[in-house]
Amino acid sequence: MLSSTLALALLAQSTPVAADNAATIAELTRIADGIDRAVDAKDWPGARAFFADRIRVDFKSLSGQPPAEIAADDLIKAWSANLTAAKTSFHMRTNHMVTIEGDRARMTSAGYAWNRMAGNGEPLWEVWGTYTHDFARTPQGWRVTGMKLEVAHQRGNFWVRDTVPKS
Repeated sequence: MLSSTLALALLAQSTPVAADNAATIAELTRIADGIDRAVDAKDWPGARAFFADRIRVDFKSLSGQPPAEIAADDLIKAWSANLTAAKTSFHMRTNHMVTIEGDRARMTSAGYAWNRMAGNGEPLWEVWGTYTHDFARTPQGWRVTGMKLEVAHQRGNFWVRDTVPKS
């Protein structure tokens, strides 16, 4: 059970839901969840639509690559190269905590994902962690401008994670 001090600290990390921001919080949650659904469906134009043209990505705890600002098109290209029809994926996030500051927002959420691909032993790899999404309000609506994953645990066949399937 959480101490009352810790529970209050966690609540302080997010903007309270109120009549004037409930729709925004719901929209930001829809976007983060929509990315997962689009990726798992391999709907790359759909996934791309959630992002600003440039995005700061930080998957260092997963890939070892340093954080970088890249074109969203390049992020989608990398995802689509790795997650071809030969590799099934399932992404899920929950426990969304949203902070809104004017036309900017940040969401942290717990995340889980697995990739499945036959061909080299155990066909499954899984990861758990914390995602952070940064958002900006644009004329086209809210868009993701930053995405970070802090890995808490991963297990399974790392060959599945690391192999880019041949199409």
